[in-house]
Amino acid sequence: MTASPQTHPADVLFAGEKPFPILPAVDHYAGSEKLIAKALGLQHELGPVFDLTGDCEDGARAGAEAEHAEMVAHYVMSADNRQGRMGARIHDITHPHWQQDLEILVRRAGSRLAFITLPKVRSVADTATQIKMLRDIERNAGIQGPLPVHVLIETHGALREVWDIAALDGVESIDFGLMDFVSGHHGAIPGAAMKSPGQFEHPLIVRAKTEIAAAALANGVVPSHNVTTELKDLAVIRHDATRARREFGYLRMWSIHPNQILPIIEAMRPDFSEVEEAYAILSSAQDANWGPIQHAGRLHDRASYRYYWELLQRAESTGMPLPADATTRFFPKP
Repeated sequence: MTASPQTHPADVLFAGEKPFPILPAVDHYAGSEKLIAKALGLQHELGPVFDLTGDCEDGARAGAEAEHAEMVAHYVMSADNRQGRMGARIHDITHPHWQQDLEILVRRAGSRLAFITLPKVRSVADTATQIKMLRDIERNAGIQGPLPVHVLIETHGALREVWDIAALDGVESIDFGLMDFVSGHHGAIPGAAMKSPGQFEHPLIVRAKTEIAAAALANGVVPSHNVTTELKDLAVIRHDATRARREFGYLRMWSIHPNQILPIIEAMRPDFSEVEEAYAILSSAQDANWGPIQHAGRLHDRASYRYYWELLQRAESTGMPLPADATTRFFPKP
């Protein structure tokens, strides 16, 4: 069947294939009720340009794990979660509460959770075990559609098996946990490697970052970069995010303070001239029923259309101003 001139690229360019996930460029962590409420308010103000992760691991007090998970589930289901982009990080597989975390979060808030994050996995077997438990709870709770899974790589074993972890069904993002990774080297990596410029220069850290990004991208999942420890100097925050994006191929980055959100988004945005070119190519391709076209003296077909469509989606997801008519043509509001 011949595609009509106005067929949407999502319906044409990835027929029979899994499209690459387009996620907000920032994954913002908040562990307390006060910080979660503040972050949801900022998310409403800025729009869905960053995700919010309710932290049930480091954010929960020992002995109050169930109450903390209930609080996070409450905010996921609350009217304050206007954008529907709030996920949750559970405890690691060695902690006695990780299964109860999933039970509470999925049964209370599975219909609106954006994702579940698994920390400190030691292997692909750990990851598969937790994903299976998640799927069992979803099924028993009557949740429609599997929740996306984000996996934190912060142990030696996880880094060794990162390609297999990234290939697991349901994994949407592979995240680098720098602090725990450095700590796991027993002093062999200096503390200076937890911040810039050391985090981008120490050979063992560079190896981990490049391996994680390569494994994620090769398996069609999003690589997410660790936090920057700088909280006040916006130029430093922006510079760290720029290096993560341009030198290491990361498409997403954590934040732990509201000051970090906008500089990271700005650094992760595509170049506007390339966005303009992407729109021109895609609109001409759409008008040509997605057959080959010429643009600025170069031939383009579906192979390059995919690249430009993903670029345009990333620009839109960061709240970047798009060329005239791009929104109505490619991102119509329901």
